[in-house]
Amino acid sequence: MRDWPEWEIPRLPSTHQNEKERAEAEKALRALGVLPGSALWKLLEEWQRLRRARQQEIDASIARRADTEQLYDQPYEDNKRVRVTGPFTVESLSPHRVLSTDEERPLSEAAGQQEPAAGRQAGTFEAMILDNLRAAGVQNTVKKERLKFTRLEPYAGMWIHAVGEYEEKDGALKRAAVTIGPEHGTVGADLIKDAAKEAVQGVGFDLLVVCGFAFDPHVSEEARRYGKLTVLPARVNPDLQMGGALLKNTGYGNLFMVFGEPDVVIQTLSDGRLTATVRGVDVYDPTTGEIRSNSTNDIACWFIDTNYNGESFFVQHAYFTGADEPYDKLKRALRAEIDESAWSALYSTSSYPFEKPATGKIAVKVINHYGDEVLKVYPVS
Repeated sequence: MRDWPEWEIPRLPSTHQNEKERAEAEKALRALGVLPGSALWKLLEEWQRLRRARQQEIDASIARRADTEQLYDQPYEDNKRVRVTGPFTVESLSPHRVLSTDEERPLSEAAGQQEPAAGRQAGTFEAMILDNLRAAGVQNTVKKERLKFTRLEPYAGMWIHAVGEYEEKDGALKRAAVTIGPEHGTVGADLIKDAAKEAVQGVGFDLLVVCGFAFDPHVSEEARRYGKLTVLPARVNPDLQMGGALLKNTGYGNLFMVFGEPDVVIQTLSDGRLTATVRGVDVYDPTTGEIRSNSTNDIACWFIDTNYNGESFFVQHAYFTGADEPYDKLKRALRAEIDESAWSALYSTSSYPFEKPATGKIAVKVINHYGDEVLKVYPVS
C-alpha cells in the first residue's frame, strides 16, 4: 500500500475555482480512478475536512499564545539612555517608472543610455527641472553665492536642453547652457563630454550647468575647463522627484547644489605604504566665476576606498572633520568619559597608513554638511 505525502494527495474541485479549473481537476481525478460519489471521492472529502479543521486549530493556538503588535512608530523608552539624534525616517526613491502599453520607448533609453535632447519629446520632466532651476538658481555652500538666471529658455540642441544668461558680481553678463541628466539614473562622463563639445561650438558659452540626481565617479575627470567653458555639475535635490506637494513645504532652497572637487594629497611613506590628506574642497563661486579653495570646515566627513575597483565604493577608512569639533557636543550629551585618543583618531584630516592598492586606484568620497557628496579617483603607481 502506497504512502501518499500530503502535497501529492489529489485535491477535489473547489467552489473557489472557475468552471475550466473544476473540469481539469475532475479530469485528473478520473485518470486516477476517483469518480464523483465513489468511496475514494468520499474519503478525499473527509480528508480535506480534517485537514481544514487541523489548520483552524493551529491558527487558533497561534492567536491565543502569540503576542502581536505594530512594529513601527512605537519605540521602547529607556530613560537611562541619552538620545544623541532626533527622530529620523528611512526613505527610498523608486528607480523605475511605469510605461503604458501604448508608449513607445526610445531605443537609447531601452539600452540604458542617455538619449540626446534632440531625440526627446518635450516632456514634463525636463520642463519641471527648468522651471525650478529658473526659480531657484544654483547654490554652493555659501548662502550669498547663488547663480541666478536673468534668462533661461528651452533649447533644441543635441545634448543641451536650455540656454540662458546670468550676471556676475561685477555686472558682467555671461551665457550659460544647461544639460539635464536622466530622470532615473546617473550622469556619466560621456554625457558631459558630448554636452561640452556642443557648448563650445559656434559663439560658445561661458558656463555649462549639468543637472543630475547622481553622478558617476569618473565625472570629475570630465568636469574641467574646455577652453573658456566652465563645466559645473549641479546635484538636483531628490525632493524634485517627489512632486510639487513636497516643494510647497520645503521651498526652493538648495534644489540645485554645487559641491566642488576635493583637494587631496597622496603621500608615499618610507615603508611603501600610503597616506591621504584632505586639505579642503575647490568650490566654484558663480558670482565671480572663480574657483577657490575652501578649508576643511565645510567637510562633515570623508571616506577612503583603499582598493577601488572602478565600480563599487567600499569604505575602508572613515574620518570626520568640520569646524567647532562636533564631538564636543556629543561628549557633553553623553556625560561620560571619552577616550581622547579614540576621538582624535576619527577627527582627522589625515588618514592612517594603508597598503598600495592591487587595482592601482584609490577613491576618496567627501560629504559636506548639506549631505552633498563628491567622489574622486586617484591612480596610484
